[in-house]
Amino acid sequence: MLPHVRLRLPDGGLETLVPGDLIGRTWSAALRLDDPEVSEAHALISLRGAQLWLLALRRRFWVAGKALDAWPIAAGATVRLAPRFALVVEAVTLPDVVLGLEGPGLPAQPLPGTCSLLLDPQARLVPGVEPGAAAVLWATGARWRARIGELDVDLAPGMALSGPAAGFTAVSVAIAAAGQEPTRLEAEGPLRIVASFDTVQLHLAGRPVVLLAGQLARVVSELAAVQQPLPWEELARPLWPHIEERDTLRRRWDGLLNRLRERLRAEGLRPDLVVSSHVGLVELILRAGDEVVDRG
Repeated sequence: MLPHVRLRLPDGGLETLVPGDLIGRTWSAALRLDDPEVSEAHALISLRGAQLWLLALRRRFWVAGKALDAWPIAAGATVRLAPRFALVVEAVTLPDVVLGLEGPGLPAQPLPGTCSLLLDPQARLVPGVEPGAAAVLWATGARWRARIGELDVDLAPGMALSGPAAGFTAVSVAIAAAGQEPTRLEAEGPLRIVASFDTVQLHLAGRPVVLLAGQLARVVSELAAVQQPLPWEELARPLWPHIEERDTLRRRWDGLLNRLRERLRAEGLRPDLVVSSHVGLVELILRAGDEVVDRG
């Protein structure tokens, strides 16, 4: 079973969300809300340690009258996304273990709801159904399934996948190990990031200032502005608004992220300044002493 939270909407309807699900007005949100005071990408469900959290993205939310950026979700609480829009937490479900996948080039990691196993350029799990995937995996209640080619099979811990997904095995992952811990790394030296939308200056003591421009700068600027993980698609869509096919958009995004890392590496800066998780979330990783100046 997936960790999940059940929310009651103002109209009385119920919605169940899992880690990685987005709440907002955007078409790609798992919980899409039609309210002008709710941001397109307002908040995100995240598994951190053995706890489900609600993380603010473009705007804050309120619990018990307090404006918050992050909150450990608790049953019975009311979360107000906007003055006239509130969600009630009906239940929070956290199983001891969750189903995961491991194989060549893919360390054991939990399945993030409906996801696809891609092998090129490296093995990874991405949210949603991707054309040409080695396997598509999804959950219906407590039951997990996999589609490999034209064959649909039940998944259970210890089961080996076949066909193009041969070498990959379903495994149990303890929920405490499945959650992402907020990443903060020890510094080799503080980095000063000055973000101005189309340009970004990276200052590191003893090194020339590195200037990013264009699409590379826009990705770093957006992450610097929100300082929270964002779904890759929310970052990619504004860069290539003419691309409608999601798999084509993903290839463009992966190429851009690789170019950004190579540029950072070439300049003698850490290439893990921007990282992408296995559930498709992209985050600006700050070390102790780093400073972000948002001039966007």
